[in-house]
Amino acid sequence: MSSTVVVITGAAELDSRAVAAVPDDAVLIAADGGLDYALAAGLEPSVLVGDLDSISASGLAWASEHTTVVRHPVDKPATDTELAVAHAASLTPERILLVAGAGDRLDHAVAALGALGAAAVGGVAHLEAWWGSDQFVVIHGPGSTTLDLPIGTTFSVLATHGVAEGVTVQGARWPLQDHRLEPLVGLGVSNQVLEPPLSVSVQSGVITIVVPGEVS
Repeated sequence: MSSTVVVITGAAELDSRAVAAVPDDAVLIAADGGLDYALAAGLEPSVLVGDLDSISASGLAWASEHTTVVRHPVDKPATDTELAVAHAASLTPERILLVAGAGDRLDHAVAALGALGAAAVGGVAHLEAWWGSDQFVVIHGPGSTTLDLPIGTTFSVLATHGVAEGVTVQGARWPLQDHRLEPLVGLGVSNQVLEPPLSVSVQSGVITIVVPGEVS
């Protein structure tokens, strides 16, 4: 069993805090062109997954010599990130960490983060992500987490994959108790840590905790 599997994706440079969050002993999987950004950040994946339509020629040459390449057809029903996350889950890790540069494609961002809400990864104890400088924690119900964030830290709790039942948020300026959270509604947006550690739980459904890296 691998303790942590890191999936590197996206189409932009990786944030330095995201790179620093990658454990030294983690298994690294690159999703297609994410390999180029991994190498640029000093990370060396051992597996490359995808249809390989966005990776650079030099990146592919490096991968051919240094990684296991799991190639998929271009005409496929899943994104490269979804395929890489599924590959990560097949290794039965305790934790999956998705790391990506922010990029400029909102649809790619939503689909990539959505991959952590798939049923196939529901059995993984810890699901986390960095998208640019923003940090994410995904919880499948029934499940819970605690985050040791400084007082005043802004965060949001969103039902990202349908209705979430039994959502409880403690240690926040605006707590919730056994709440039904509708998909992507504003109720859970822009809360603040009041009494660390922040505790969040959900009985059923999937919720995503978002900690923005920069808040104006």
